[in-house]
Amino acid sequence: MFEKTPGLITGGVEEGEYSRTPKFRLRDGVDPAALRFGALGYAEAARASWEVFQRLQAAGVLPDARFQVSLPTPMAPIRLHFDASVQAAVEPVYEAAMLRELELITDAVPHDRLSIQWDTAVEFGMLEGVFPSWIPDLEQGILDRLIRLGDAVPADVEVGYHLCYGDSGHRHFVEPKDTGRLVAVANALADGLTHPLAWIHLPVPIGRTDPAYFAPLRDLRLPARTELYLGLVHATDGEDGARRRIDAALTAADAFGVATECGFGRRPPESVPGLLALHAAVAGLAT
Repeated sequence: MFEKTPGLITGGVEEGEYSRTPKFRLRDGVDPAALRFGALGYAEAARASWEVFQRLQAAGVLPDARFQVSLPTPMAPIRLHFDASVQAAVEPVYEAAMLRELELITDAVPHDRLSIQWDTAVEFGMLEGVFPSWIPDLEQGILDRLIRLGDAVPADVEVGYHLCYGDSGHRHFVEPKDTGRLVAVANALADGLTHPLAWIHLPVPIGRTDPAYFAPLRDLRLPARTELYLGLVHATDGEDGARRRIDAALTAADAFGVATECGFGRRPPESVPGLLALHAAVAGLAT
């Protein structure tokens, strides 16, 4: 999509990145305010998937559940795909394009059947000092952006956040010391959002079966209506590993839902039924 955007040229692939991606910059003489992104593809994909979702629900294959659309925050493609010299200038233009995609999605799907999730990963790379940032007041700037995105969702559409430490090649860009930074961001979202916060999802690395990783969850201040999900289900060590992580998490949190660490993406389709069965096997242990 960036390659087809007038006014952008690619500067090649940046070395030493967590994920190696082409870097774009502005052509000489192009005013960033005049840049116009076309359709980003998220609304088109969501509408097509919604048609399948409705058909499967009508056939009784799927239960009476909401249709979730997960969207990357605008900071992610800006940080990963643009040269550092133009990131600050291009970000507001791209954010506007993403909000147009959100509007198209919320126009296409009935609000009482829709959930929006903002996938938040690059922001933690910045907060951890792994990725350089163009934001002067980094922590507040990130929170302002995340709150703005949440409040842009119509009030009668559920909204949640997937807080993430990356999954490129099924590895993190840095291993979190514990849930402390995740809890701080979750609390700030709960405090700052005007929109009701339906859920927060936090990652749990496969090796963290120790209570120390989960200890900061004691400081989590989520409203009663907000659900907590911990991404502690890993296909690699199956039910036994999930049980160990659940036991450790219960030392700091009374109840939570379970999930994979970073969704079902980047997996062969044939692995999904087994992964769903793994969720079903352990879901009742965390409530």
